[in-house]
Amino acid sequence: MLGRACRPLEDEHAVAVLMCAQHHKTFFTKLLNDCLPLEVSTPHTHLSDHLSELVESTLSDLEQSKCIAIEDDMDLQPLNLGMIASYYYINYTTIELFSLSLTSKTKIRGLLEIISSAAEYSELSVRHREENVIKTLAAKVPHKSSSPTVRYNSPHVKAHVLLQAHLSRMQLPAELQADTAIVLTKAIRLIQACVDVVSSSGWLSPAVAAMELAQMVTQAMWAKDSYLKQLPHFTPELLQRCSERGVDTVFDVMELEDSARTELLRLTPTEMADVARFCNRYPNVELSYEVLDSRRVRSGGPVVLKVTLEREDEVTGPVAAPRFPQKREEGWWVVVGEPRTNSLLSIKRVQLGRSATLKLDWLAGAPGRHTYTLYFMSDAYLGADQEYKFNVDVSDARSPDNAD
Repeated sequence: MLGRACRPLEDEHAVAVLMCAQHHKTFFTKLLNDCLPLEVSTPHTHLSDHLSELVESTLSDLEQSKCIAIEDDMDLQPLNLGMIASYYYINYTTIELFSLSLTSKTKIRGLLEIISSAAEYSELSVRHREENVIKTLAAKVPHKSSSPTVRYNSPHVKAHVLLQAHLSRMQLPAELQADTAIVLTKAIRLIQACVDVVSSSGWLSPAVAAMELAQMVTQAMWAKDSYLKQLPHFTPELLQRCSERGVDTVFDVMELEDSARTELLRLTPTEMADVARFCNRYPNVELSYEVLDSRRVRSGGPVVLKVTLEREDEVTGPVAAPRFPQKREEGWWVVVGEPRTNSLLSIKRVQLGRSATLKLDWLAGAPGRHTYTLYFMSDAYLGADQEYKFNVDVSDARSPDNAD
């Protein structure tokens, strides 16, 4: 009981209150302060057998979930799913769920439902009669559960509803706000794990969708909403006024003349300072790329793309996301894909300071001209992504130029 009094890796200290009858107080005090002799009649062999059974059942579960491979009943090898689960500190049943549920056609709706079904949310409390509140909220969110029978006392249904309520910026009772904070702190690493799982399968569309979902969860908005909704103090009326003036992005606001911006926004000096603070934090990254040895690309050979990133803004630090419950550091995905075939060819994740240079490589396809797309995706801001199309001419591997 005392060992459960604090949360591992979160609380530095904790207080445990033991409530008991007065005549038991002396006994429990002695139990806590003194070492009591314990007599155990179980032989050591029984204990060894029990531990062996635990190890074997655990390894069997990990092997069935494709997290590890067991060779010759002795050697253990971590598999891709196991390494993803370990990196993001998620349950092995969760990574198995992702592997079985994610497909090449998964979109935002499916991602929300899959993430909500993670084992990490199984301990989310559903209070007495709270299912009625969840049911009312579920009727208002955009994506309903695909299950024919919805159990509103399920923690996974609750997580599914609270995620969407967060994206829709619904007003919630204090208890549900606290539950939403718990859901959100786990959601980002679950989404990032989804990106790695679908990337390992070479699926472009669901990977991009998962990246967009990370942005949405951080900024508490849907992808279809105006990018200006990320800015503080931007009401629906102000968003409508900006739309009528052709101001649609954060960069549009930044490029306005001071007088025009003041006239359009009509905010107080304090509110304008908040807007300026967000704009200064909003990433403005210059990207350049080059296909190395582009004239020597052969079918089945490597294609190497050099990408150079340089941040133009000087202010760096935690992500500006007032509706997210904890501080987040900004991250990016650099992806090369072929939208025509929904193929993800290469991906790298980068923490960008002032500048960075990286290389992405993949194997060239059949001879001919191939059109690829380079994606530069934020994991925290909407409207900051960049996308470039480029061509690569692939020669036959048996071309005379390739001869010795």
